Amino acid sequence: MNAIKRRIDSVDRRAAASTFGRIFHLEGSGHDFEIKNTKFTTELRAGLTVFFTMAYIISVNATVLSDTGGNCVCNDPNDPFCKIDRDYALCVEDLHRSLITATAAIAGFSCVLFGFLTNMPVALAPGMGINAYFAYQIVGYHGSGSVPYSLALTAVFVEGFLFMFLSLIGMRQWLVKIIPVSLKIASACGIGLFLSEIGLGHSAGIGAIQGAKTTPLEIAGCPDVYNDETGFCTSHQMTSPTMWIGIMCGGVVTAYLMTYKVKSAMIAGIALVSIMSWPRGTSFTYFPHTNQGDDRWNFFKQVVDFHPITTLNVLDWNISTAPSHFVLALFTFLYVDIIDCTATLYSMARFSGVVDPDTGDFPRSTLAYCTDALCISVGSLLGVSPVTAFIESGAGIAEGGKTGLTAMTCGLCFFISMFFAPIFASIPPWATGCTLILVGCLMMRQIVMINWRYIGDAVPAFVTVMFIPFGYSAAYGLIAGILVYTVLNGLIYITKIISRGHIVPDDEDHREYWTIKPHGRLPWFITASQAVVSHFGHGSTHELKQDTASLKSGTSQERFHSRSQNMNRELDTVIVMPRDPRDEKVFRNM
Repeated sequence: MNAIKRRIDSVDRRAAASTFGRIFHLEGSGHDFEIKNTKFTTELRAGLTVFFTMAYIISVNATVLSDTGGNCVCNDPNDPFCKIDRDYALCVEDLHRSLITATAAIAGFSCVLFGFLTNMPVALAPGMGINAYFAYQIVGYHGSGSVPYSLALTAVFVEGFLFMFLSLIGMRQWLVKIIPVSLKIASACGIGLFLSEIGLGHSAGIGAIQGAKTTPLEIAGCPDVYNDETGFCTSHQMTSPTMWIGIMCGGVVTAYLMTYKVKSAMIAGIALVSIMSWPRGTSFTYFPHTNQGDDRWNFFKQVVDFHPITTLNVLDWNISTAPSHFVLALFTFLYVDIIDCTATLYSMARFSGVVDPDTGDFPRSTLAYCTDALCISVGSLLGVSPVTAFIESGAGIAEGGKTGLTAMTCGLCFFISMFFAPIFASIPPWATGCTLILVGCLMMRQIVMINWRYIGDAVPAFVTVMFIPFGYSAAYGLIAGILVYTVLNGLIYITKIISRGHIVPDDEDHREYWTIKPHGRLPWFITASQAVVSHFGHGSTHELKQDTASLKSGTSQERFHSRSQNMNRELDTVIVMPRDPRDEKVFRNM
């Protein structure tokens, strides 16, 4: 055992001392801004963890998008949705195999590119939620929606470049900075709960909960034979063997290993449950003797298989066929992705401890947002829905990943999975469900840093934490929190103005400081407008100079890494603005 450890340490030292180590700022590389406690083998292990926790996207995304019918043509007048047309069914089956390859390809490309350019441990892939919106609300089941599949891909392609433009002018960075601190912390906590809800669900988890008719959620966990035609449990709740295998072997065992700081604990739990679920004939097999189980088993037996991408570059630029629906789809994709992806990227940056406490930004943020936007457009050329940052990246961060090597390792695994898709597409959801729940637990630890002492900060933060999992969307949860914050604190401000400062909340001394002009670089459109006003003598040159100095002070991206040595430093300090600015108080983490 000691010999293995010495061998691993030797590999870490050699990797750190190489040019490779300097590029990714590994500890021991000699780089001025090397990241403390980063090791080559740790980054590889973290990347594998991320891949195993999000490998379900290979099959799930392909299944969701294939429901649109893709570029398959339905010409049966007696069956307009081609539900029983055999030729169409064969085309959709071939489309599903193609989308498995396309999903793995774009996920691999996005992760490698993002990791190399940004040096952040964040993985990208076609997003869950936005793919369902693309498939069922825009294109529709077997093309029954308002926008054809090829035209919808064109909207995704255009959205990516609009995304990049907003990133280059600084809009996305500025939007993150002006969000109050408590809401940003709350969004990370809400995403943690969102992850846990996914882990408890059926499509990508252990299946312990489900939707209900009389209540939003209810207990599930019944064997498949007790599911009705819509997939809901009719009886025998909490008796599913797959659920209990996932809980005991994937959850309890993983948590037990994490208690003793065992490395690769999450990978071990996922691998254990997966291997146990592969043999046929058991009550918890992933390949039951059903039509679906036989199809999975036949695909799994191929082991090595590469299916060409038949949806490559099928974009339709004839927007005149559905102009209004095209524009609606374009802007819906845009605003959902702006909030969703931006919030997720920022939350992962906070979780990895690289957010600068002074500016509220993270290293290479502009490059990160532009890379994400480019991957959206590239993904549309492969025939998939918008690419986004995955909250499952938190599993790799929890495993010790701190650099882009984590994302690149995950990306390489996706590339490999293009040729071993039968294996990686056969990781059952109950193998990864409890891992997502454990990551959600780790992300929820930040909730103590929300400013609960002032209602104007506490209520919007709670709405954000609550609405992200219940609304099943990080974007809409943050939007809800921002709206509540604006209305509540706007009313308080108006009351204060009308009463000339006589009617104020008793605990206003504890409110967080907030300004529309955050520290650091301001968006291009703001600095440009200030320059024009100043040029014509209608503005304050002193204010412009301050903005210019602020911009200069924020140009060094590397200085963030020196602050990342103290993990989650921003979470350790909550700055509040009392009535008297001279009596500023700083509350340290208790």
